[in-house]
Amino acid sequence: MEILGHLSFNTFGQNLPQHISLSAEAISRIAKNRAYLDEKLKQGSVHYGINTGFGSLCNVVINESELSLLQENLVCSHACGMGDEVPETIVRWMLLLKIHGLSRGYSGVRPLIVEQLTAFYNKGIIPVVYEQGSLGASGDLAPLAHMSLPLLGKGKVYYKGELTDAATALAKEGLEPLALAAKEGLALLNGTQFMSSYATWALIAARRLSAWADLISAISGDAFYIKPDPFHATIHTLRGHQGQIETAENIRSYFKGSKIQSLYKEQVQDPYSFRCVPQVHGATKDVLRTVMNIVETEINAVTDNPLVLHDENLIVSGGNFHGQPLALQLDFMAIAMAELANISERRTYLLVSGQRALPPFLAPEAGLNSGFMIVQYTAASIVSQNKQYCTPASVDSIVSSNGQEDHVSMGANAATKVRKVILNVQRVLALELLTAVQALDFRRPHTSSPIIEKVYEQLRSQVSFMDKDRLLHDDLIIAEQFLNQDPSIFINE
Repeated sequence: MEILGHLSFNTFGQNLPQHISLSAEAISRIAKNRAYLDEKLKQGSVHYGINTGFGSLCNVVINESELSLLQENLVCSHACGMGDEVPETIVRWMLLLKIHGLSRGYSGVRPLIVEQLTAFYNKGIIPVVYEQGSLGASGDLAPLAHMSLPLLGKGKVYYKGELTDAATALAKEGLEPLALAAKEGLALLNGTQFMSSYATWALIAARRLSAWADLISAISGDAFYIKPDPFHATIHTLRGHQGQIETAENIRSYFKGSKIQSLYKEQVQDPYSFRCVPQVHGATKDVLRTVMNIVETEINAVTDNPLVLHDENLIVSGGNFHGQPLALQLDFMAIAMAELANISERRTYLLVSGQRALPPFLAPEAGLNSGFMIVQYTAASIVSQNKQYCTPASVDSIVSSNGQEDHVSMGANAATKVRKVILNVQRVLALELLTAVQALDFRRPHTSSPIIEKVYEQLRSQVSFMDKDRLLHDDLIIAEQFLNQDPSIFINE
């Protein structure tokens, strides 16, 4: 993938690009931007973070001979991350998005810096970054400092699957540590790439799980003998929400050809967790659409400070590093995704409740066997944890840098929380899927639709019917990993 132009979720699909390159146009613009900055420095002008201290030290002017040391000191002093390591996939997103941001040619860096980061990405030199340390304003300073340390030959990296010193990995790839020039450390550290990388990963995962939620709810629906009436198209067009209309259409397509759906149903109505799937799942789809528009804007933005606007003959300080646009959307996404798990757990509860001619807890010889009793307990535990994670981070702020940075977004905390929520959603949906397939076995010889039977058959090839109690944890992990697949492989065959 060539780094030029607009990054789009339609381009990414489900995966990061394997290889990236800088376009000739991007390299030329970066070089032109840097040449303008060098000329300004020769003229003796003073600019924040380029030849001054940082934060509340912005009025301390630095000698020209110490500008490189200033930038190196910045990176080293700001590498104050704590907590768990950021997953390697998300660090790769950080590299990609930082490369893209710098390649816009407004950050005053040399092409050499962007080329070295590109080499890291392509050669699999993945910096060790930590989850804690960013306030989501002034950029993601601490995480981006850890991402940038290997440029100096410092810090730790993962290289060919092994944890090693950055200097060792660089040497093995024939790369030299770099000495930073004026502005470059600040350009690397200022930006929202930590938040936006989590947001990008989260959106890709959320869209996959949203699709799975529809399909799994249909499997549960047939297993629970629900009626098709609530998915009638006119109901949803009369309300008009796009996500709701799409969800109802999905459920109708998944039920198409189901012998179970054609059976007579005694109940007048079904519980909300089945009847209101279009309204609940659809609302999440609409949120994801909104979040995706904001995040796509952000990953294509220039978010460091100050900005070197060579086309306007201007170097100007602003606040594009402030993560408020992301913080609000990340909180919103966490809440919307948690709702998919909340309603999923309710369907699992109904499937094990002993209703509609299903045995209690889906256990043959219930009593001697406990069946899926504790599967529902586990789902309940996870959804309650999600409710705790969904307390908004974006309503919080705290003063830093001696009062200079007096309002922050806390978007980094929102970012790490939304990942935990989404991983939990996948687990809860996996629990429902395993429960629904167990329930479906009690409906034989009646069969479901071709799409649902395909899912059933593939899962059953890995997890057998539970005819008596056994260790369930291993089955649950298989079901969780099963949802790493794109559900379209079943829908579009």
